Amino acid sequence: MGGQACVLYGAAEFSRDTDFAILAEDSNLLALSNALEKLEAHCIAVPPFERRYLDAGHAIHFRSQHSDSKGMRIDIMSRLRGVDDFETLWERRTTFDLRGELIEVISLPDLIQAKKTQRDKDWPMIRRLVESHYVQNQENPSEAQIRFWLLEARTPEILMNMGLHHPEITLELSIRRPLLKDITSSTLEYIQSSLNQEEQQIRSLDRNYWLPLKKELETLRHQK
Repeated sequence: MGGQACVLYGAAEFSRDTDFAILAEDSNLLALSNALEKLEAHCIAVPPFERRYLDAGHAIHFRSQHSDSKGMRIDIMSRLRGVDDFETLWERRTTFDLRGELIEVISLPDLIQAKKTQRDKDWPMIRRLVESHYVQNQENPSEAQIRFWLLEARTPEILMNMGLHHPEITLELSIRRPLLKDITSSTLEYIQSSLNQEEQQIRSLDRNYWLPLKKELETLRHQK
């Protein structure tokens, strides 16, 4: 669901870890524990590998010592801010076939929601993910793709183009994304300014979400 997923969707990113969204049920956690053991992966930070921390929204971090993946970090989560529950994510997943190996990847819209964090590096990646999808599908887009671009694009030129060619959908979606309201009569500079304001609002939501979780991590570090 992280950098490796971005690579598969065509927005190249160098990633030093592999991020997984998992179903936090006892039988599944046992299977995961067995897989981590085969990877010789050890928990490298707080919190410890316990279901209650996954349920609370924490990420649990491991590092593999197996010769085939030595040094690779593995991050596990089961709840993400602003993203649906695991069962819904699983229903919407994308399956990639890599030389006969099937890889289950979080859907592109869900990946973008998961990337809406306070971290600087995530916002250029969101832009590249949508741009890549737009370039691949702009010749004959479905209505669902048009709606996706209008709701998630962070490129002023794409938004203005969508607004000019699909005014009714743009007006409808402006209730969910206010910056779409006057997009066809705005300048590219104004649209970019609106995108920056939108980003800062979402960053603030993410900071507030993580405040109690960070306090819990600080307590765990002191106890350790």
